Order: sequence, then C-alpha cells, then structure tokens
Amino acid sequence: MKRIFIPTKSPDDWRQFLADPQKHWRTGFSAKTLAYCWENADGFPPEVARLFSDSGIPCFQNVLLLLALPEYQVSLPGGRKASQNDIFALAKAHDGHLTAITVEGKVSEGFGQTVGEWSSVKSQGRKIRLEFLKEQLGLAHEVPSHIRYQLLHRTVSAVIEADHFNAASAVMIVHSFSQADECFEDYEEFLALFGAKASPGQLVFLREARGISLYCGWVRGNAEYLGM
Repeated sequence: MKRIFIPTKSPDDWRQFLADPQKHWRTGFSAKTLAYCWENADGFPPEVARLFSDSGIPCFQNVLLLLALPEYQVSLPGGRKASQNDIFALAKAHDGHLTAITVEGKVSEGFGQTVGEWSSVKSQGRKIRLEFLKEQLGLAHEVPSHIRYQLLHRTVSAVIEADHFNAASAVMIVHSFSQADECFEDYEEFLALFGAKASPGQLVFLREARGISLYCGWVRGNAEYLGM
C-alpha cells in the first residue's frame, strides 16, 4: 500500500480500495454503509463524537478529526497480508493530545475466524504473528481459542500507528450499524482479556501498551445509512 493519499469526492471513492470491490460494495453491508456515514459527517459521525465526549476523559474532550483514511493497511510480521482497517483516523484534542484510531465497520457481518481456527493452519509465520500481536497488547498468557483474530490485529494496528505518529493514545472502535448489536458478545470476550467490561457507547481503557494508552469502544451507527 502506497503512502500517498488523495481526498475523496464522494462515498463511492471508497469502493476502489476494497479487497473485492464487486462483492463488498453492497447496500446494507458495512463497507458502503460506513463510507456514507463518515463522508456525510462534519468531522466524526455523531455517535463517534459522543463516544469521546461522554468518556469524561480529559484528553478526549473537544477532539478534532485531522484525517481519515479508508481501507488503510498496517503491515504485520509473519506473512505478506496486512491488517486492512476499514478506517484509520488521526485526531487531536484541545490540549494537543494526539490519538490514533482504527475503525472496524459492521452490520450483520461477524468478526471472522477465531484464534483457534486461524491457528489451525500451522506455519512459522502465523506463530510469529500471534506472538507479535500478544507482545504489542501486553498479553503474557495464551490467547483463548474463542477470541476473534480480527479484533486482535485491528487493535494492534491502532497501537502501531500511534507509535508511528507519536500519539499518546490508541483507540480501536467497532462502528456497528446493527440495531441489535449483533456479535457484541465477541467484542465483550475480547475486552475481558484485559479485565475490562464492555458496554455499547462506552470508551473503555484496556492498558498501557508500549507506553501508549490503549482504549476500545463500540458505537451504534444511524440505521438510515443502511439504505444508501
């Protein structure tokens, strides 16, 4: 993935960056829904802005969106396949605090393979990658087999980019347009790895990772974008 980016003119500009533009760009599914939601927002979508403002955490008050990059790839060791984040965003609070944010969009789609399923393909590369993900997240114990692998590398992507931009904090957000919060239990189980309790609309501190304050949040998007 090249590191030269150009501004979008409409949500349809996001389509070209998808792994499969024909299959993944469909009304009612996450890629298209997320694109319309973020393109129509003046800065952060309201539900994401509330996630920060309602947190009560000083460094997340009056947060300004500096940039948002769709389908942003973060390289990981142990293979050629990067973590392709639906959105990477960089934000700045009024006190100058920088935050690196990765966003995973969902409607009814799941989080893909569990760690157990992904690890069933035995290779040195996968072993190296899993150890890297654990190290980045400060997990000394083995990751339970039922944890969703996607949540691991999306969260690590935020940590990696926070380090690249010298940001003090990293946030992984699940932006779900399911009004029933489908697959929320997978997110709950992931946060439980850090002894944290998940709740929709709440920004949750996980731990200090590589000197970076790591948070996760789940927000429910506006259902009107499902029809666009």
